This record gives sequence, structure tokens and C-alpha cells, in this order.
Amino acid sequence: RLLDCAQFYANEHWIGECWKKSGVSRDKIVFESKVWNDTIYKGADAVKAQVQKCIDDLQCEYLDIMLVHWPVPGKHVEAYKALQECKAEGKIKMVGISNYTIEDYEELKAAGLVSGDDKPVLNQFEVNPLLYRKKTIDYFKKEGIVVQSYRGLLAGPSSWDHPAIQEVCSETGRSAPEILGRFLVQLEIGHIPKASATSRMVQNSEIFGFSLSAAQMEKLSNLTTPEALENYKTTYIKCIWRDTPEAGAALPREVTIE
Repeated sequence: RLLDCAQFYANEHWIGECWKKSGVSRDKIVFESKVWNDTIYKGADAVKAQVQKCIDDLQCEYLDIMLVHWPVPGKHVEAYKALQECKAEGKIKMVGISNYTIEDYEELKAAGLVSGDDKPVLNQFEVNPLLYRKKTIDYFKKEGIVVQSYRGLLAGPSSWDHPAIQEVCSETGRSAPEILGRFLVQLEIGHIPKASATSRMVQNSEIFGFSLSAAQMEKLSNLTTPEALENYKTTYIKCIWRDTPEAGAALPREVTIE
């Protein structure tokens, strides 16, 4: 059971309370969290304090995985190093990154922070048929870093009517959530779907009893438009500065968006 948490979600204290009431033992839960931009901007001490707050709120003794939520320019390298130090202290089992482009990761490399066991265990970013950034995905896989997708189910039911997605649904007799989840699984990309109802959770889990054909995978892999990539870039620029004193600033250097 993996619980994808974050400082930004502001719900870890509730998750901790629910987990304690569940009776599920600690070794059966993988707690994954992320440190938010405002904390990253404040520096290493703030990052370390947030790690402890996260542990306290979740009541979990240690975090299995802690990620840098966004690569805040000029700040994320220090934040990553602080998480490594928390790992050395036993507060974190694994360190990861989120929303990193190739160029952001190269900054960690240049700082000498990703050799051996110091390499991030995963990079969490949006992956789905309408935003399939193959060059970036292939790069991180080659680096030995797991790609974990959020928004694998797109924006929910309102976005499932794309003709190509519906064609594959008709061909397989499967629902859109099953097709979208299976797409990621066959790409060996981590899938962390969000659901607000038990029935949706069940549906999201039913992705292992069938396979998509090579032709269907090819069809779904070629739906990303130039406009979608530009929209991604706009969101990336906004989010790397979000909730910092430099919110609204320009992109400090070009990044790979494919």
C-alpha cells in the first residue's frame, strides 16, 4: 500500500490519524511525501524541519520516500542534499525528485549528488497518452530512475472521450481508467491513481488481467500535440516559482519539454 502524500496537500495529519485507526502495520505501508516550494526556498534547515513535521503528522517514525516537489531554481540542489542528510540520519529510507526535467537532474549531477546510492529512486511527473514526453521518460529510465506518473487518468471522466482512447476501450471492452492505467503499466511507469469512491478504486486496480496490443500502445503513444507540450512548459515555469518570493519570474534557462 503506497500513500502518496505531500506538504502541499495539507492532509498528512488526517492520513496519520486514519492509518493509526486502520490497524495496518507500519511494514505494510509505503509513505511517500514531498517538500513544497516555500520550504525549499527557505533552505536546508527548513527542509529538514519539514521532514520531521511530516513524520510527526503521519505518526510513522520514518518516511519511506521523500521527494523534492518542484526543482525551485537555485534552491533545489540544496534541498536534495538536505534530504540525503535526513536519509543518513534514518528519517528517510529513499530520496526522490518530482517534476524534474533533464536539465534539472543534470544540476544534481553537476553537484556530485547522484552517484551510487545517492541517486534519486524515482522522478514523479505527469504521464498519460495526452502528455507522453518520450525523450524525458527514456532519459530517466536510462539513468536507472523509476518514472512515477501522476494524473495518469488525465483530468478525470471529462477527458476520457478522446476518440483514440474510446477506440481502444471499444476494442478491448475495458473502461478508460483501465486502458490508461494499463498503458502506464506496459511502459513500466509507476501509476498512482486518485479516486474518491471505493468503486473507482476497484476499477483503477483492474489493469492486470489484460494487455494492450503493440498497435494500441502505438496509437496511445502518439496523441501528444505540440500545444500540449507548450502548455506543459507554461505550467512548469509557473510551478517552479510558485509560493516563493520570485513567483511569476521567467524560466532561467531552456529545458527539454519532449
